[in-house]
Amino acid sequence: MRNVSILSFFIYILSLLPFGVLYLLSDFGYVLLYHIVGYRKAVVFKNLKNAFPEKSEEERRRIARKFYRFLPDLLVEAIKMRSISASTVEKRITLRQTEELERHFRAGKGVIGVTAHYGNWELGIHRLSLLTKHPTLIIYKPLRNKTMNTVYNAIRSRFGAVMVPMKQTLRKIVAFRERPHISMFVADQTPGRSDTHYFINFLNQKTPVYTGVEKIARATGFPVVFCHIDRIRRGRYCCTFTTLVEEPAAVPDHGITNIHNKFTEDIIRRKPELWLWSHRRWKRKAVS
Repeated sequence: MRNVSILSFFIYILSLLPFGVLYLLSDFGYVLLYHIVGYRKAVVFKNLKNAFPEKSEEERRRIARKFYRFLPDLLVEAIKMRSISASTVEKRITLRQTEELERHFRAGKGVIGVTAHYGNWELGIHRLSLLTKHPTLIIYKPLRNKTMNTVYNAIRSRFGAVMVPMKQTLRKIVAFRERPHISMFVADQTPGRSDTHYFINFLNQKTPVYTGVEKIARATGFPVVFCHIDRIRRGRYCCTFTTLVEEPAAVPDHGITNIHNKFTEDIIRRKPELWLWSHRRWKRKAVS
């Protein structure tokens, strides 16, 4: 508990710095991560080479530099979440096609929300929590570091988000089944070994994917809506909602999984620097 309090206080103090100062720290972070430390450069360049073999080495290098320029911005913006006001969150992330959620809520349905490690998905939690009076469930994969897990879950839930560990997903969604709500999945994570059952072709590689979104959608009959968080300029984002699946029961097996992963891939290909390339997404290979 003492470690949690110390870390939370330290993050809070940093979060009080104006955005301008935080972005100066981010500028230094870019130099440190890319030019000095070379944070996970081998992973990033390998991922980019495998994902975009049709691009030249210089094109992939430009994407990498843009990614490393964006990454420290993402980190300082996550720190700012500790004290940021609701009005500032609403100014920082504009919304498009919110009717895609509202019409499902008016019909008395829950919504299975899907997003990716793209844009500022962390700040997106705050914006989604402020968007609707209906419960917002955030499905997350617990961190191994329990102190960090506790601190960041407290930050993420500042505006009412309900943090749900992945293994409790179905039980929690069933508890909210009779009233409109949204359950948000960050669906491009790497499954654990015991959850690796289904592979797709994603960014030019055989990729293990979670099928939880599909399983929950089929079990509940809730529509699947994608939340695309794009960066407009530094510190400014736009979140667009798109219904991918209206009636889960009408889609063939693995169809929902294929649909939302294809949608994610298309977004990444259009603006690749906003995806988390430093993640070891392809560490687990398909067994032939």
